[in-house]
Amino acid sequence: MLSTKMHAEVISRHLIFTLQKSPTYPTKNPCQPLSEKLLSLLKKCFSTRKLREIHAQMLVNSILRPNFLLSKAIDLKDFTYASLLFHRIPEPNDYAFNIMIRGLTTTWQKYELTLEFYYQMRVLGINPNNFTYPFLFMACSNLLALSHGRVAQSSVFKFGLDRDGHVSHSIITMYARCGQLVCARKVFDEITERDSVSWNSMISGYSQMGYARDATALFYEMKDAGYEPNEMTLVSVLGACGDLGNLSLGTWVEEFVVKNKLKLNSYLGSALIGMYGKCGDLSSARRIFDSMIKKDRVTWNAMISGQVILTLFLISYVVFSPSTIYLVRNSTYFIYAQNGLSDEAIMLFNFMKEAGIDPDKRTLVALLSACASVGALDMGKWVDKYASQRGLMNDIYVGTALLDMYAKCGNLDDALRIFENMPKKNEVSWNAMISAFAFHGRATEAISLFKRMIAEGGATRPNDITFVGVLSACVHVGLVDEGRRWFDMMSTSYGLTQK
Repeated sequence: MLSTKMHAEVISRHLIFTLQKSPTYPTKNPCQPLSEKLLSLLKKCFSTRKLREIHAQMLVNSILRPNFLLSKAIDLKDFTYASLLFHRIPEPNDYAFNIMIRGLTTTWQKYELTLEFYYQMRVLGINPNNFTYPFLFMACSNLLALSHGRVAQSSVFKFGLDRDGHVSHSIITMYARCGQLVCARKVFDEITERDSVSWNSMISGYSQMGYARDATALFYEMKDAGYEPNEMTLVSVLGACGDLGNLSLGTWVEEFVVKNKLKLNSYLGSALIGMYGKCGDLSSARRIFDSMIKKDRVTWNAMISGQVILTLFLISYVVFSPSTIYLVRNSTYFIYAQNGLSDEAIMLFNFMKEAGIDPDKRTLVALLSACASVGALDMGKWVDKYASQRGLMNDIYVGTALLDMYAKCGNLDDALRIFENMPKKNEVSWNAMISAFAFHGRATEAISLFKRMIAEGGATRPNDITFVGVLSACVHVGLVDEGRRWFDMMSTSYGLTQK
């Protein structure tokens, strides 16, 4: 315990004055009025400094209310002080553990510690309850800790909590985030009394994990069962509509929003913009964007990404469409379209900056894709400088997008600089650099980098895109025998088949 003298020194004059002026109440327990006064002040506390002062008074007057103090420390988001308070509780009960687990999960996102506190709770013989498990499964979801999630689910059955709605919904989300959609659906199907949260958990799981058809199919089931979709439902369905290119259902969602006078906030508005962008209806995406009074970073990102996605689609159409005559006749239109859309994305980015919205990682990746598609090297260099100043260069997605932009703009030296400085590299990073060397005729360097990937890639293994780059490099320099050797290795060593 801290000394009484130390606590006394941190008590503010205002607090002492307040306590001195407080009336006395006729009671057998002389500490009761002071206890009530301190708890009242604790509820109104708005800073850690005030919390420490109240804590000091409680210690001085032997008033023990550790759970109240702990709850307030978590509300004030002071991890250090909350941890100190918790570990000074001689025998923490289930309430103390639960509020600490909640804080670790939702306030501080310290998911590993959530698991540690849960297991400490079990070791002490304290039974978890329906306030424990939703946050535990949330931590498992974010850590993709499937094994811990399965063990926790077995405990849910042991304690008879499998019929609790909040627990079941969190289990569905955990399985979905871990890619176990069959297990998630099994939990969903076993819920006897479903509510909108049950449906949303499963629809969201399908949508976020790329099972767009299952998401829309379950949405229709939800409507047929008489449940009214809410904002969360609509956002998940819009994501699925974008992935499927289902403009009809996406338009129905917008009509539903208008008919039911739902507020077009950033969450719903950005989902509509993203859906229209992915479906190629940029005029509708821009209409939604312009109609939104408040635009945050998510909204701007959705609009910029929509421009970039359609640009890349047009480019791929130009390159891969089998209709040569149609392409020749319309090549001017497509070149104008792809440049216009990418320029529009860059212009939107400039408007975003003027509006005082700082770009984040997602913004930069979308912008770099636009720069790469039209060869906007100067803007790409600006992003490089901006990312360095903001400490975003260590992000694997920003780094790979920068690498790709420099390579497509013909600046291989800077592409290689970005690649070598990346602290972590995934398959996409290696493939982008290997393909860049191969595309620009630097076959020897491409093959050398491929060998290096095999040697030091660790868990990162070559995939079909890697081999396309390597074989292309072999073709450039006439390495027929070596190309055949790599081709054979593709199936024998890596289990890849021709597509």
